[in-house]
Amino acid sequence: MPTTRAALSDADIRTLVKGASAEERAAVAHRLCRHISQVELAEEEREKAYDILRVMAADAAELVRRALAVTLRSSPLLPHDVAMRLAHDVESVALPILNYSPVFTDQDLSEIIRIGGPIRQVAIASRPFISERVTSTLVEHGVEKAVETACANDNAHFAERTLQIVIERFAKSEAVLAAVAYRRALPLSVTEQLISVVSDQVRDHLINHQALSPETALQIALGTRERATLDLVDQAGRAPDVRGFVQHLNQAGRLSASLLLRGLANGHMTFFEWGVAELAGVPHHRTWLMIHDAGPLGLKAIYERAGLPARLFGAFRAGVDTFHAMELDAGPRDPNRFQERMLERFLTQPKTASREDMDYLLEKLDRVKSQARVTDTENRVRGEVNELVHEWAGMA
Repeated sequence: MPTTRAALSDADIRTLVKGASAEERAAVAHRLCRHISQVELAEEEREKAYDILRVMAADAAELVRRALAVTLRSSPLLPHDVAMRLAHDVESVALPILNYSPVFTDQDLSEIIRIGGPIRQVAIASRPFISERVTSTLVEHGVEKAVETACANDNAHFAERTLQIVIERFAKSEAVLAAVAYRRALPLSVTEQLISVVSDQVRDHLINHQALSPETALQIALGTRERATLDLVDQAGRAPDVRGFVQHLNQAGRLSASLLLRGLANGHMTFFEWGVAELAGVPHHRTWLMIHDAGPLGLKAIYERAGLPARLFGAFRAGVDTFHAMELDAGPRDPNRFQERMLERFLTQPKTASREDMDYLLEKLDRVKSQARVTDTENRVRGEVNELVHEWAGMA
């Protein structure tokens, strides 16, 4: 196995310490850092390498220190004291380390946020993982751009109360509020706090992509609160408390056969089960057994008990059969792809659903397919960008 001494000749080390030019020392520094990150070193070799890294971190030439920071920015082998020294260096040296280095503790990052200034705050906010403790410090002490960056980073973890503080502190910042609104998932309380303060476009996104309380969902659906269109079927699929959601719908007189059929055709089986149980007055576990009964009688019996119209039973039967067929299919269980295939299969089977329901399902299938194409394109572009970033980093 190559050793540090084998990787660096005596001439290399003399160049590193007393090299005639910064470029020469930076080239040797890059070589050593690549060696440390790629080769498993014995304890004695590692300590020698660390000593050399400390010499590099104190080099008068910014180019040498940057070579160290860029090459070992993602390495867990970078000594903690060297990482801390680089983090307080000039920005060209500090930012690669603050962006990526895994050797910092939450306490380290929080302290740098408090005293390091806006540019370092933004660098920390874009790290590949940020704990709730660090985001809490960012929200308390960070500048607007740093908080916006953290909120737009789905790898940054926020406590519910921290997100509420973001909305309170930056109530007049459209950029920060939008960054919160477009996070992959939000607590109910945060979604509903945002709805009253964001622009119409962002509010529409929240309403149609995040879960709402049954009360708020119905207010919006009935047009008594916001100027936005809300799909109760999608809300039913996102509801964290499906039982409470269907109970509220039933009390408001909105738990209709049409809504249940649309939910079933979209693949929201849990919503359908709880909806039928609510209408039938039968416990969920018994309703589940009857709906998923392999024989022909269970679904029909609970359907009739729920008081659902006989003319639609064929459509519900087709929906349940389609769902079971989809469950038996092999392949990835991506929710959006499942929904798309469920709609396609349901719509190609004989049924007696109303024209209005069929039009809704066809329109929904078009929207799901369109969103899937956008997601595929975004993922492809993101992958290409990441490849270019890694390629550039390897040449840096």
